Amino acid sequence: MALWMVRAGRHGEREALALEKGLSVIGWKELQDLSHITTREALDELCRRTYPDAPANRISNYVGQLWAFRERIKDGDLIVLPLKTRSAIAIGHAKGSYEYRPDLPEDARHTRPTEWLRTDIPRTAFGQDLLYSFGAFMTVCQIRRNNAEERIRAVLAGKPDVPQLEPEEAEEPEAVEGITDLGEYAEDQISEYIGGKFKGHALARLVNELLQAQGYRTDMSAPGPDGGVDILVGAGPLGFDPPRLCVQVKSSDSPVDVSVLRELQGILKNYGAQQGLLVSWGGFKSSVTSEARRQFFELRLWDAGELVQALLQNYDRLSAEVQAELPLKRIWALVLEE
Repeated sequence: MALWMVRAGRHGEREALALEKGLSVIGWKELQDLSHITTREALDELCRRTYPDAPANRISNYVGQLWAFRERIKDGDLIVLPLKTRSAIAIGHAKGSYEYRPDLPEDARHTRPTEWLRTDIPRTAFGQDLLYSFGAFMTVCQIRRNNAEERIRAVLAGKPDVPQLEPEEAEEPEAVEGITDLGEYAEDQISEYIGGKFKGHALARLVNELLQAQGYRTDMSAPGPDGGVDILVGAGPLGFDPPRLCVQVKSSDSPVDVSVLRELQGILKNYGAQQGLLVSWGGFKSSVTSEARRQFFELRLWDAGELVQALLQNYDRLSAEVQAELPLKRIWALVLEE
């Protein structure tokens, strides 16, 4: 068996379709059905005809990924899908051969049947070395190093991941090596640090600081039982103006279920609030995200990824105390994705 990463769009545009229909899907919409392609050489020729202006290294990159997706992935191989729309990883296994699906949107017709075993595993459940591999820019690549497959199976079984000491790149021997998304990797490092530094009530304190940095007036509950609300939030000089929010913060590493969301929703009227914010460091089960979408104008969700994004956007406005606890430095880096 092998472990593969198969992305579903640079911005996660094919994620919902992939998870809903039980598929791994890739782009390359200019290419027609690859079912008749039986050799790597034929695929190389097809890519050169389809992309006549593409440089040789890009063609080699395309062929390596497409051949892996068309031919090298086998039944039972593990498939990892790092989600872009939320801070989570979906894991499944291949359940059949390559299929061209003209019934699907043109950018999602190259598919492989996939049984998704988990779609809500938080990124924080994985060590930095695995997240580094998941950050490869390529759409399709095999991940081999650092006992990756064994560790993924352990996480699926409910066991904690045991990171290796040194991060390694995702590996694809028949294509150019994947360049890691350094921004994503840096955010994962920040998440790991926050997860260790801000446990329990400390995470609520960090969220409280972020809301204040965004210009809100807040009232945070003391440590201990909070009646379902960690932070009360209002706008205006005294906090009397809308929006008025109730905020619940969960620092557990496990995804919360829909009962937590419904509890927050039921509490809003007790506090005269119009909206609620549910923060869950361990992410959310799919039932939560589905229900939150139906309550778009009333409820918002922050997982670890959303919290880190809010942190990066407001870091300069945080208190000196929090900046000292969470020291960050802005840098610029050249990113060549080819």
